[in-house]
This record gives sequence, C-alpha cells and structure tokens, in this order.
Amino acid sequence: MHCTDIGVECGEIRPLNEVRQSLLIINKIQLLGRLDANDVLVTELANVKCITLPQREHIRNIQQPRERNDKLIDFLSRRSMANFDKFMKVLSKEQSHLVPLLVTADGETHYIRYCLETNLS
Repeated sequence: MHCTDIGVECGEIRPLNEVRQSLLIINKIQLLGRLDANDVLVTELANVKCITLPQREHIRNIQQPRERNDKLIDFLSRRSMANFDKFMKVLSKEQSHLVPLLVTADGETHYIRYCLETNLS
C-alpha cells in the first residue's frame, strides 16, 4: 500500500488519538450548535488540505447549518492528527471562541499552551 492510498501523507498518524476523538465526541452537541461550517471556513480547511476538495463541496451543498457541522465533524474524526492540527489552526483564526472546546491538558483548556506544544503559534 502506498501512503496516498490511505488519504494522508507518509508518516502521519491516523486515526485521531483517543484524546482528540473524545474531545470531538464529548463536545459534539456544543459544536453542532455553535460551529459555523460556512463557505469561508470549509474553503480555508480545503486550502490547507485539512479536508479534500470533494469533502468541501459535499459540506457546501448541505443546506442546514447543523447538518453541515455534523458532516464536518464526521470528516475530521476520520482524518489524521496532522489534519486535526490544521483544523485547530484555521479554527483559531476563523472561530477562536470554539478552540477551548477542543483543547485540553489534564482537564485545563489553554490554547496558548497547546500552540506551544504543537508549534501552531
């Protein structure tokens, strides 16, 4: 199998680790209601290769905001750790108020610490 056969670059960790999967699951209800998977967000996610162009188009074609959010969360849950980090970087620019829902360090939510640990700053 070639690295491109699984949809991620060589060396990427896939799927998401348990912590990030848990954060998506635990906060899914809040994300469904608060995330805005608008054209700007999904286009930026596609530009940084967090989601694929077909995934972007699929999300853009969904009319209901809650359903768009659900599909984006579904796509993210099946992507790599590197893609989740790209999502967090875009989210911090576009909808920073949601970042604390998806960042944790022993129960604390500190985006600055997260940036330092993952070199997103």
